[in-house]
Amino acid sequence: MAETVERGLGMVAHTGEGPFFGWRVVAGAFVLAVFGWGLGFYGPPVFLHAVREARGWPLTLVSTAVTLHFLIGAFVVANLPALYRRFGVPGVTKAGALALALGVYGWAVAAEPWQLLAVTVLSGGGWVALGAAAVNAIVSPWFVRGRPAALSMAYNGASIGGVLFSPLWVAAIAQVGFPAAAAGIGLVTVVVMWLLADLLFRATPESLGLAPDGPALAAAPAAAPAPFAAPLPGRALWRNIRFVTLAAGMALGLFAQIGLIAHLFSLLVPALGAQYAGLAMGFATICAIAGRTLAGWLMPANADRRRVSCLAYAIQIVGSLVFVLAAGQNVPLLLLGVALFGSGIGNATSLPPLIAQVEFAREDVARVVALIVAIAQASYAFAPAAFGLVRDLTQTTPGVAPLFFAAAAIVQGLAIIAFLVGGRPAAARFSKPA
Repeated sequence: MAETVERGLGMVAHTGEGPFFGWRVVAGAFVLAVFGWGLGFYGPPVFLHAVREARGWPLTLVSTAVTLHFLIGAFVVANLPALYRRFGVPGVTKAGALALALGVYGWAVAAEPWQLLAVTVLSGGGWVALGAAAVNAIVSPWFVRGRPAALSMAYNGASIGGVLFSPLWVAAIAQVGFPAAAAGIGLVTVVVMWLLADLLFRATPESLGLAPDGPALAAAPAAAPAPFAAPLPGRALWRNIRFVTLAAGMALGLFAQIGLIAHLFSLLVPALGAQYAGLAMGFATICAIAGRTLAGWLMPANADRRRVSCLAYAIQIVGSLVFVLAAGQNVPLLLLGVALFGSGIGNATSLPPLIAQVEFAREDVARVVALIVAIAQASYAFAPAAFGLVRDLTQTTPGVAPLFFAAAAIVQGLAIIAFLVGGRPAAARFSKPA
């Protein structure tokens, strides 16, 4: 897979001696995201069902383990920049893959509830080393002007991870059982991540005599930081309006997305049937890839990235309102809602790091990205339960949940407000990325 992606990306940017090595790193980050999201994000909902089937434990208990998995990941990802400084990207990637694989195997063999809760420390802490902040940390050193396109391509691995691993987990568990499936997939994950860490992630632009985006280091002009961005050490970052609103906007947007998506399949089943509802969810993933790719490649360098994010959320709000109009029965409107809402799924993850790139001093960007991802993850860990409560309290007919979809639209409206508030100061208007 890595070689296929590399060949496709290598055609885009070249130095005089061949493909720019940064695109190989993007290909590696794409594969990392496939495995990271495939095990750490899309895996837990499948694990929940498998553990309940095997152990007969209460839904509340196993759901708590899923929530704990994401909360522990939020704590670890907040400290990811410090871990990278201490152990390096290759070392953290290897350790994360090993912890994730052991944690998933622990889900499969846990014989007591306390054991299940304990292994979430490994699965939750490990997967974020293969998650959103990790992808940003791996790709960003290689690109400045081309960072939107590079990150969009790398983050598409997250969507592909869902497409590949969700059915893979279901099929593997059905064929060989959860423990054997977890052991096999975990072993492959560790081997692939080990190879990527040694072959791709160990290199830096400086070690190869390159500058970001490909020109030779000696010939490349220094990238100019955002003119208003001063370093924000320690607690100063938490008092900065741009950081607070960026974190709030990302957290609110992902809260609405995760909450709605967690229930969307079951809401589509009454009108489409289980098979076609599954295909509709796959269609949402295709729209997510298309939306993220278009935003990454077509967004002008001097674009107001907060407004681009607001546009993506606004389209999703329209999608939620279309779901309301569909009333759980109108199939064309349901599919239109899937397309509109799906178009922004990927951008909710990929655009906030790009906003951070141009709004903060270069030395603060990695910390900002890690913290906003941590805050978002800690928030959306509770989204399925919160939206489930809204659904339980308001839904009277299967598939018909207008207040459920209206709640998603309201939360995303709040995300838009957060982004716009943070973008109001004149200092937030600039044209040169950091």
